[in-house]
Amino acid sequence: MTSPTAQRVPAGPVSGVPRGHLPRAVLTALTPMAWGTTYIVTTELLPPGHPLFAGLLRALPGGLIALAVTRTLPRGAWWGRAAALGVLNIGLPFPLLFLAAERLPGGVAATLAAAQPLVIALLAVAVLREALSAWRLAWGLTGMAGVGLVVIGPSAALDGVGILAALGSAASMALGITLTKRWGRPPEAGPTAFAGWQLTAGGLFLLPLTFLAEGAPPAIGPAAALGYLWMGLVGGLLSYVVWFRGITTLPVTSVAVLVLLSPLVAAILGAVVLGQTFGPVQLLGFGLALAAIVAGQLPAPTRRR
Repeated sequence: MTSPTAQRVPAGPVSGVPRGHLPRAVLTALTPMAWGTTYIVTTELLPPGHPLFAGLLRALPGGLIALAVTRTLPRGAWWGRAAALGVLNIGLPFPLLFLAAERLPGGVAATLAAAQPLVIALLAVAVLREALSAWRLAWGLTGMAGVGLVVIGPSAALDGVGILAALGSAASMALGITLTKRWGRPPEAGPTAFAGWQLTAGGLFLLPLTFLAEGAPPAIGPAAALGYLWMGLVGGLLSYVVWFRGITTLPVTSVAVLVLLSPLVAAILGAVVLGQTFGPVQLLGFGLALAAIVAGQLPAPTRRR
């Protein structure tokens, strides 16, 4: 059941951005753009073999900073909800994402992660009681195909563990986003406090797993320190404050399709930093993915009798 005091999305189109909320959708889009740096930061700056430790540093320090700044803790049922959302949105996706980035080419990992809008479109039927929308499914498939054309090369290698990690990360976060939309946000918690609850819960979930599975932390040089700092502050705290504000005020499927920006940014960084090039196929994929993102912000067309 949704708390009667939880903040809900304003009235507006079910599958499109409500009128006047386009600036907020643009602001929310900055979050997956920041997440698009994960692939290059992981491969170029972070020590390999420690995905849990990377996820821990991305979550817990930022969460504790948010709690210290806001001095707001959950109340009543929100202790359990914050813990569940923290695990689904952060505790599980973080290490799985880093594991996928380590074991798969960035393009393959990004394409599998791009399945998230499709998962959310299906979860919206079961969790939010929305009608199944062919519009959302079609553009979700289009966006995933576009991402695949952009980032998967002819020599892409597949790894079973990496594929499961990428799909698991997408499914966990999709469920977390859908439940965030269903439960809303309690009135006593602003976006920073709400993000802090979940980052802290996800970090505490990762803390024992990290040291049980990986043992002592890796040696951290200047490059790794810069990478962890970027992931914790920009890719973690700041991004999630903006992200959860967007989820609670915009239609869930409109927010979900913005995730496609993440692999597109990763591809652009690969071209700029690593000297990778784009051909006609990649440019076509960019066009398809961007079309899916724009279509996701529009209301689905309705049939007239």
